[in-house]
Amino acid sequence: MTNQLNSTQRSADLVALDGGAPVDVLVIGGGITGVGVALDAASRGLRVTLVEKHDLAFGTSRFSSKLVHGGLRYLASGQVGIARESAIERHILMTRTAPHLIHPLAQVVPLHPAVSMFSRTLVRVGFVAGDGLRKLAHTSADVLPRSRAIDVGEVIRRAPTVRRNGLRGGLMAFDGQLIDDARLVVSIARTAAGLGARILTRVSAEQVTGDGAVLRDELTGNTVAVQAGLVINAAGVWAGQVDGDIKLRPSRGTHLVFRAASFGGLTAALTVPVPGTISRFVFAMPAIHDRVYLGLTDEPAPGPVPDVAEPSAAEEKFLLDTVNTVLQTSLSEADVAGRFAGLRPLLDGDDSATADLSRKHAVRVSASGMVSVVGGKLTTYRKMAEDALDAGLERRPLAVSECVTQNLALVDDWPGAVGTPLVDSLDITREQVEFALTHEGALDADDILDRRTRIGLVPVDKGLVAGAVQGVVDDYFSQVN
Repeated sequence: MTNQLNSTQRSADLVALDGGAPVDVLVIGGGITGVGVALDAASRGLRVTLVEKHDLAFGTSRFSSKLVHGGLRYLASGQVGIARESAIERHILMTRTAPHLIHPLAQVVPLHPAVSMFSRTLVRVGFVAGDGLRKLAHTSADVLPRSRAIDVGEVIRRAPTVRRNGLRGGLMAFDGQLIDDARLVVSIARTAAGLGARILTRVSAEQVTGDGAVLRDELTGNTVAVQAGLVINAAGVWAGQVDGDIKLRPSRGTHLVFRAASFGGLTAALTVPVPGTISRFVFAMPAIHDRVYLGLTDEPAPGPVPDVAEPSAAEEKFLLDTVNTVLQTSLSEADVAGRFAGLRPLLDGDDSATADLSRKHAVRVSASGMVSVVGGKLTTYRKMAEDALDAGLERRPLAVSECVTQNLALVDDWPGAVGTPLVDSLDITREQVEFALTHEGALDADDILDRRTRIGLVPVDKGLVAGAVQGVVDDYFSQVN
């Protein structure tokens, strides 16, 4: 068993399946939930195969805010159970399973005259409630500091481009921030592979039932029929295409990408109340590659599900207009370096606006025994995976141990930025590209640029380095083929 994912291992796994290798659990979908299920099942001693039509973290899982939420936003809408679950899962991620991938991030709400005393009180009460959730999850203040009021000087130090006129200090709390969401997905997949799971990208599932599926190699067109003791549908917004009984109402969450210089060296999530509301905020967050992500929207996305969602002009205007209410110098479309949007797989249940639909995950078992898991949030992926597997095992008992993923550390060996730079202006090295090919299952340059490194979030940057990355990819495959 190895946690090295690459083209050679992929070929060997496909040959094994074609030869009748037994499968206890077949997982469909290589996003955060699917790899979470694969890890849970493999760590319980089950023989696991995961298939993903595209690449790991190809869908929604790479388009999140990169935050590990403690549940505060759910308290505001009365979703106490989800808030508690989120705080507990954040604690597990930050202290046991993935502390190398997450760090505390300050969230600063600048207090300008437009923020009424009532709104200020609401935010302060919310931050105190967040402290309560942190304590409930047994997360120490050493891991996530307590919330507090801060003076004008500290607001400006953390958010240098904030408007000074009328500024009377701010409120600050802390949450968890991922280095990157796609990197979390890859780490989970590799950890599962190290426990024996077969992780197969560019492989689609057809004729899916509760007993198996026909798997198609998207690179060669070859097919193999696989029987499984349990089939789990973790296809996210595409779950309804796997199980026609699943009805979703996707919503689109859009972010804009800026150069860090546009926000003057931001060291906190600049948290901006949406004018005219009391519980909606826009966040500008420092990110890898000297960038800032500005989000988030919540818009209905009816109709066919695209491979990659596109932000709308209205969403971009909303984000810019909102953040400009607190900035010294307004930002414009010309300052936007990139854009990305993800689709939330919300379970259709009523006529509410998508922003009001519950973020609680749901597990459904079809008449054939196939288990589908939808909804939920990135932060709670581990609990979603556990619940989905447990639901399947209730219907189709297999000899397994108890869930151990609460204490199962994820692999931690991504090469640092010290290495041979591919271009002078970007922090991506030849060693990182080679590692993505030899250990992380990347099969082409887009896998590396768009999901292993996230350089591709800024088209100009992608264009600068694409040729050099393609050269490394060509060198690698000329040696292994």
